[in-house]
Amino acid sequence: MQIIETLAEGLKREIKVIIPAKDMEQQMNERLADAKDKVRINGFRPGKVPTAHLKKMYGKSIMAELVNEIIRDRPSAILSERGEKSATQPEIVMTEDEAEAEKILSAQADLEFTLSYEIIPPIELKSVDGIKIVREVVEVSEDEINEQILKIAENARTFETKKGKAADGDRVTMDYLGKVDGVAFDGGKDEDAELVIGSNRFIPGFEAQLVGLKAGDEKVINVTFPAEYPAAELAGKDATFDITVKEVAGPAAIEINDELATKLGVESVDKLKEVVRGQIESQYGNVTRQKVKRQILDQLDTLYKFDAPSKLIDAEFDNIWRQINTDLAQSGKTFADEDTTEEAAREEYRALAERRVRLGLVLSEIGEKAGIEVTDEEMQRSLFAQLQQFPGQEKQILDFFRNTPGASASLRAPIFEEKVIDKLLADVSVTDKTVTKEELMAEDESEDGDKPAKKTAKKKAAAKADDAAEGEEAAPKKKAAPKKKAAEGDAE
Repeated sequence: MQIIETLAEGLKREIKVIIPAKDMEQQMNERLADAKDKVRINGFRPGKVPTAHLKKMYGKSIMAELVNEIIRDRPSAILSERGEKSATQPEIVMTEDEAEAEKILSAQADLEFTLSYEIIPPIELKSVDGIKIVREVVEVSEDEINEQILKIAENARTFETKKGKAADGDRVTMDYLGKVDGVAFDGGKDEDAELVIGSNRFIPGFEAQLVGLKAGDEKVINVTFPAEYPAAELAGKDATFDITVKEVAGPAAIEINDELATKLGVESVDKLKEVVRGQIESQYGNVTRQKVKRQILDQLDTLYKFDAPSKLIDAEFDNIWRQINTDLAQSGKTFADEDTTEEAAREEYRALAERRVRLGLVLSEIGEKAGIEVTDEEMQRSLFAQLQQFPGQEKQILDFFRNTPGASASLRAPIFEEKVIDKLLADVSVTDKTVTKEELMAEDESEDGDKPAKKTAKKKAAAKADDAAEGEEAAPKKKAAPKKKAAEGDAE
């Protein structure tokens, strides 16, 4: 077998592989000899079939198997012998000429094919002694815990049917039908919908017009959808809702006691406070973790500057760009609305894609040198978390991960990355800093290290793409069109 390098330009490589016809014929003859004692052909005793006859009957099919095996197995062996790692699956090109292919299968011509690929550049790991991290920490106060418990109690409070008119804080049960220009729109109809006046769950102006209504009343409510409403076809539109009130119920008094705790599934108020404290600390911990990770990545970005494989960058850019355009389409905006142009945005996010790929390669090298591995148990937990996000679709998701090549990598990659970050945190200088929750939750000045500080819709999309695992799909949206976008922490 001859291996001839025909291109070595930057990270790009092209190799021509030639396997002489005599070597192919020898391998074919070995397989024919092995098959001689196994095949059964009418007119011949077992093991007595002439080799020439076997070759005539099975030679081309055996040669075809050999070619397929070589194309499948040799590229990885060749790269291993060269001490190279391909960034993506090498592109393999061989003759498409039928006459030439016929000669190869007949062992009358050498088997030739070309491998084209980009190598993963060698990365020399650098000392992390100079990396300094400030870890922001929030101390959870009793007042914050009590405030959260009060919100939980408000969401869990009971309502009792009342006679008379609805007031602020009352729950109204109603049927409604939404219309724009007199035409009903998708998602604008519901029956037995429950709404607490003052909860601000519906679009502005809707709830206030329920005040004063009583069971049996009918009314036409006039509202205007917000300009930033997620459904672009409704954003900024005037609408009417035909309302039929079916029940008005007043709220029961809120009491923070063991009875409330039991209702929520814990044995006492003290235990409830403990659970709530843990939830708040977990929420703050997640934000702290993301900020710490950002600092590490920013400093690694400064330490490591090298050319990354263009095909990996292309794939990453395509993921980002798809998310950007989806977000803009959903918001009904254009690049001009975001004070930029498509060309400028492409350049900006191309740079972001290059950063992500480069840092991904660095983290991979650090993890590999440190012997970091992802266990089967960790993979199972990650898969289970995916299943929990889509109840009722468990079989489809399992089939996806079982049958889609590379799908399991979308589970492994984030686990591996977090374990590498843990390794780095153990090696770098970390200083804890107590901050307020407002300081902790404040937006960073930049998204993933890109320069512009403005938090636009397209940047939100990029941040979301950065955090999401490949293959993750959006959860099904609820249908109730008049509902405004829920604030973080709101309960339906």
